[in-house]
Amino acid sequence: MFTGIIQTIGKVHSITPLGGDKRFSFDVSGLATEQIALGDSMAVNGVCLTAVELPDSQFVADVSNESLSCTTLGALSVGDPINLELAMLPTSRLGGHLVSGHVDGVGSLRRRYADGRSERFEFEAPASILRYIAAKGSVCIDGASLTVNKVEGDCFDVNLIPHTMSNTISGGYRAGSKVNLEVDVVARYVERLLTTGRFEEGTSEMLLADAGLVTRGV
Repeated sequence: MFTGIIQTIGKVHSITPLGGDKRFSFDVSGLATEQIALGDSMAVNGVCLTAVELPDSQFVADVSNESLSCTTLGALSVGDPINLELAMLPTSRLGGHLVSGHVDGVGSLRRRYADGRSERFEFEAPASILRYIAAKGSVCIDGASLTVNKVEGDCFDVNLIPHTMSNTISGGYRAGSKVNLEVDVVARYVERLLTTGRFEEGTSEMLLADAGLVTRGV
């Protein structure tokens, strides 16, 4: 599990086709690499990957065809910047929200514009993902935990403060930029409860809606 608080920006060191999929090497010199062991997990642009090799200041991971097709990793090139976060420890502060590193799909930036000292970013998302995104709820964009301002039509928007833009790859987003999206895990489980009807006694859709966990009529 991760928190969605990006620890550093790394970059793609190499990409090697291997056995039908790809092996990536990432420069992670901005992290305390002595804390990383073989088999450990790291979120790369929000995608949970496993360390298979750890050469100096690098994190090497195999990426399956499924991950390449369902995320933006397949479009990465050598030298591209990436968001990095090590898996959380039981003693870690949960500064963002619980993030699994299992990307739900890909969205794209429609536009960005100044909003005071921050900037507002408006993203398009597939309907299959947008149904889980709620105003004032959490969403993970390229591994970064962000708060949703509003949801309208096929879009949602978030505000990014200068610190976030300086310490993640979001400062480089332009109209059309593709991003990895992961919805709040709570939303998925709430839907499962609603669609199967497996409620504890006294739990109802109205109660969940009043708590802000679902939208009435979903």
